[in-house]
Amino acid sequence: MRRSGLSRHIIVSMSLMVVGVIVMVILSSWLLYAVLIEFFPASAEEPEGWLPSGPELAWMVGVILTGLALAIAASFRLAHRILSPLNSLVDSVRALAGGDLGARATADANSPGEVAALVDDFNAMARRLQHMESERVMWHAAIAHELRTPVTILRGRLQGLAEGVFQPDESQFRSLLAQVEGLSRLIEDLRVLSLADNARLDVRRARTDVVAEVHSVMTLVDPAFRSAGFVLELETSREEHPAHCDPTRLRQALLALLENARRYANPGKVRIAVHDTVAHVQVAIEDEGPGIDPALHADIFNPFMRGDGSRSHLGGGSGLGLAVVKAIADAHGGQVYCTPGTSGGSRFIIELPRQ
Repeated sequence: MRRSGLSRHIIVSMSLMVVGVIVMVILSSWLLYAVLIEFFPASAEEPEGWLPSGPELAWMVGVILTGLALAIAASFRLAHRILSPLNSLVDSVRALAGGDLGARATADANSPGEVAALVDDFNAMARRLQHMESERVMWHAAIAHELRTPVTILRGRLQGLAEGVFQPDESQFRSLLAQVEGLSRLIEDLRVLSLADNARLDVRRARTDVVAEVHSVMTLVDPAFRSAGFVLELETSREEHPAHCDPTRLRQALLALLENARRYANPGKVRIAVHDTVAHVQVAIEDEGPGIDPALHADIFNPFMRGDGSRSHLGGGSGLGLAVVKAIADAHGGQVYCTPGTSGGSRFIIELPRQ
């Protein structure tokens, strides 16, 4: 429903008031002189001076008081239309400042358009604040959960080494190092997401051969993939696919996508395809299953979002990898999305600008 503006409310109210006063003056003047001619013919004759007669004075005072009453009534009606939603807004702002994030202002159907728009904007802001607060609580709980496991393991192992329960051999130190590296990755992921949320994620763009970067990442992760039963395959339409991007961030995004496949996909082939579009270079990473529910495709890039809780706990991921990929793609002006794969798995596609 399209609401009328505040200026229209004022113009209409004042116009109606003026028209009403004019009509009242005309009708009351006609009625006054009709009564005088009918019942007081002497009073209706040509006056001897400029001063009004007694009945005329009474008529003028009556008209003034009636016009004043009409003006007051119109002002009260207009003020109610304007101030009622504003008072609701003031009460809601006060409640919001007091910590009640569920406070909402109201505006009825007769409220001016500008006031109703102000109320709608406030309610949208309040909903956003409430959503951010719920996300903050969720983040704190999720971060505490992700930090608790490696810290608990580190504390138990170090306590066991200190008390002589464990022998200080190479395997123990490698286990401790793995936990520390996991903590380092988690901290780095949190740092990237924090910078992205504040639009301060640093990307140093340069002409980068995406195929060469994919080759370097594949060489790095190939031993771990082979030991887990995976085979990496690369498909390109030509030897070089240049993009205008940050090579370090590109490798970080590719590592996160491949690590996601290694943790959650069934052992088999993982195909990496690099192709060009008109404005972007596409890198697609596809596994052979079990895939992700299509209903989760829109939310899978949210922090701490996992497609399958049981598998994610077995994989040991933090739930931040795909969120980091999205932050990197957004910082480049590109995008990342997930589609069903041709072999029953998932296909993650990241697009980076060519220029």
